[in-house]
Amino acid sequence: MVILFSFLMSCAIMADSYIGDEPATGLPMVAPAGMGGMKMMHIHVEQITADGLDLRFEADPQKFEVLVEMIDRGECEFLAPIKTSLRAVRIADRVEVKGDVRTAVGLPCARCLKVFETALNSHFALTYTNRREEMEITADQDEVELRPEEINRIFFQGETINLQDAIQEQVILAFPIRVLCSEACRGPCPQCGADLNEGDCGCSRPLSDSRFASLKNFNLK
Repeated sequence: MVILFSFLMSCAIMADSYIGDEPATGLPMVAPAGMGGMKMMHIHVEQITADGLDLRFEADPQKFEVLVEMIDRGECEFLAPIKTSLRAVRIADRVEVKGDVRTAVGLPCARCLKVFETALNSHFALTYTNRREEMEITADQDEVELRPEEINRIFFQGETINLQDAIQEQVILAFPIRVLCSEACRGPCPQCGADLNEGDCGCSRPLSDSRFASLKNFNLK
């Protein structure tokens, strides 16, 4: 019991150390999943030096509301924590954040319905600002023309930027639009339901769609 208590105390001290300044080694601050990971999904603006701030952390997919809903609906299963590496730089009143999000998921193939593993990777570039008044539309204005640099700005309050929603969004955007275990996947036989990826089932199948049989001999003049 004494050994276990000492171990837990050392873990707590390590987790708290991630919230402070960068380590003296100059390496990026790192937080593992389940131990300070959620706290590290914040950028403390005062910690961004003239050289920028590098962060790396892992987070449990169960900490993201929309991802949990996707899991509960059977749309996917996460096979690895969500790993994020980023660099934050202050430019005037803005904070520019660039980085990568990666994880691994199991997805049901749209043809054969078998679950297969695939990697999700997303590169992002986000701009944060705490000057909301620049973008507010007053009641007597119908339209406001935004400058290119003002588009896609994300507002934050205080001296802390919460990255949780942004990371969740990047994970969702990384999901493939066409979910196939392989481009060559043949799926099940429409007659007997056998998996054609494992071999021909022997069922006779029409060579063409009968709905278009009447067009077989149609000639254009």
